[in-house]
Amino acid sequence: MIVAGTWLDEVARMDSWWKVDGRWVASRDDRSECMVGRVAARELGLAAGSPLDLRSGDRSVSLVVAGIVNSGGSEDNQVLLNLPVAQELANLPGRIGVVELSVAGSPAQLNDYANRLAAALPGLEVRPVRQLTEAEGSILGRIRGLLFWTVLLILVLTGLCVLASMAALAMERRRDVGLMKAIGGPMSRVLRLFMAEAGALGLAGGLIGYIVGLGLAEWAGERVFGMAVTPRWEVLPLTIALSIGVALAGALPLRLLSQIRPTEILRGE
Repeated sequence: MIVAGTWLDEVARMDSWWKVDGRWVASRDDRSECMVGRVAARELGLAAGSPLDLRSGDRSVSLVVAGIVNSGGSEDNQVLLNLPVAQELANLPGRIGVVELSVAGSPAQLNDYANRLAAALPGLEVRPVRQLTEAEGSILGRIRGLLFWTVLLILVLTGLCVLASMAALAMERRRDVGLMKAIGGPMSRVLRLFMAEAGALGLAGGLIGYIVGLGLAEWAGERVFGMAVTPRWEVLPLTIALSIGVALAGALPLRLLSQIRPTEILRGE
């Protein structure tokens, strides 16, 4: 069994995939609670809420187990304390053995960051966890591909829905169009009115979709990935342009309005 000191509030964010039976320690200033790996807990007969006394020489500390950790790694054999408690227990004030950083970026960017960090800290060993970064990159690539095809499918389905809606709109307003043509209104102007209406609906749909999508992205980022999502405002004009483009492309059935004969409308046919 190994006793390790860390900032337990940061562990919850950096290692959010851990399974915890009980709860996380929420504050790095908590000096009364700890977390225990599942293997160590089984050997010591501990569970969430159990008391735990640790002793090193003439120094001792009494803690309560907040949660049992199942990480699938070396942490399963460790007792995790907040860093100041572990330093006092080991009589090593201010000493740190390992620093873990979570850095987002491509493999090339991570290697460049590791090299710059090693140059800035010549007396320390800087070692990127390549297995984890490569796995994260592979997962990220698959997620991007999935999102691309999902967006493409949504655009196709949205276009079909707009196509059906515009066809129904053309049939519903055939009388209005017939009257416009009967009083001398050119068909080009009539079509421009309907296209302007479709464009306005696309603009409103793009704005609403961006706002709702941003809220869902922030919710998914917090719940799934444990990190905040930064809005990219350059996506807003692209979203609006796509929405307007789909709305105008789906307005093709409005060409049916050009086949309406004013005489038939005036006769009530």
